[in-house]
Amino acid sequence: MNSSSCCGPQLILFQQSSGSEVNSSYNRTALQLPSFTTAAKVRVIITFILCGLSAFCNLAALWAANGHKRKSHVRVLIINLTAADLLVTFIVMPVDAVWNITVQWLAGDLACRLFMFLKLQAMYSCAFVTVVISLDRQSAILNPLAINMARERNRTMLLVAWTMSIFFSIPQIFIFHNVTITYPANFTQCTTKGSFVYHWQETAYNMFTFSCLFLLPLVIMIICYTRIFIQISKQMKKKDVSSDEPHLRCSKNNIPKARMRTLKMSIVIVICFIVCWTPYYLLGLWYWFFPDDLEGKVSHSLTHILFIFGLFNACLDPVIYGLFTIRFHRGLRNCCRKATVMTAIFYRPPDFLLHSLRSLHATYLKTNQHGNQPTQLLND
Repeated sequence: MNSSSCCGPQLILFQQSSGSEVNSSYNRTALQLPSFTTAAKVRVIITFILCGLSAFCNLAALWAANGHKRKSHVRVLIINLTAADLLVTFIVMPVDAVWNITVQWLAGDLACRLFMFLKLQAMYSCAFVTVVISLDRQSAILNPLAINMARERNRTMLLVAWTMSIFFSIPQIFIFHNVTITYPANFTQCTTKGSFVYHWQETAYNMFTFSCLFLLPLVIMIICYTRIFIQISKQMKKKDVSSDEPHLRCSKNNIPKARMRTLKMSIVIVICFIVCWTPYYLLGLWYWFFPDDLEGKVSHSLTHILFIFGLFNACLDPVIYGLFTIRFHRGLRNCCRKATVMTAIFYRPPDFLLHSLRSLHATYLKTNQHGNQPTQLLND
């Protein structure tokens, strides 16, 4: 979400003012600079923990998914969603944590624009790739005979998804900039202050972002899985199945078990996305339309919790892959096993060298000992 998100230090400053003149457009007696509160400290700690956890899980997922020479179209989707989660992990999480520590923006105007672009692009990519997964599952269930076209179709949809995530994020470069005030102290913030002449313009932009980032993907996903459930219900009602239809590894409703397992995985991914991000976006809607009510009725601790809850979605996706994908689970287990072996090798040399020296010493004694006379070299 952009500056109107209620979960970052960039939102506490400049909420009451509008216009281009920063130092003269606010009530000097009412302005309070943000500070590194206890809630912000907890948020920073949890964010860094999530960053480490998400990095480990998603990198392991990426390694496991790339461990097979032949990549199925579903595996390609998993790789793309993992890449989107890694963008959130390595861009959104650490910068958000550091920003909460410094409170103000200290990285300069160019970094301000670039980070806001990358932040929104990462969040767009997560949403759009999740939509692609839903569309792929819809096609697999409703039109199973077109499975041979799935790879090319998914490649096109993924290209469109990543292109749209970049294109829709470009306005961030022009809207965000550094703004500095001198009273009550020198304070610089990365904000949209002065980029919109009227408040309704900012609200319109935020609503467009909200619609593309959450509302439209949500509607598409609901439509896809509604059609899937209708199709599955129809197949379950069919009592007579032709004997010449394929039955290999099929479930009771005549849908291949592997396809049903992938469908369940995609449903859980979508549910986690909706559950994790819905509270955050609802609070954002409240702020956009009733900004004056937010400060008095909503604790800053709640805004921190909701944003962290949204970031937690990046940690859940690789766990879901492991639970629903057998080969992926094997690859992840092999990854952990190899990591354990490498760790053992790293810590092995001292004991190994000691054992080798003892073996060499014993061999030398046997080959050089004559009767009861010890070797002269050892005595020396």
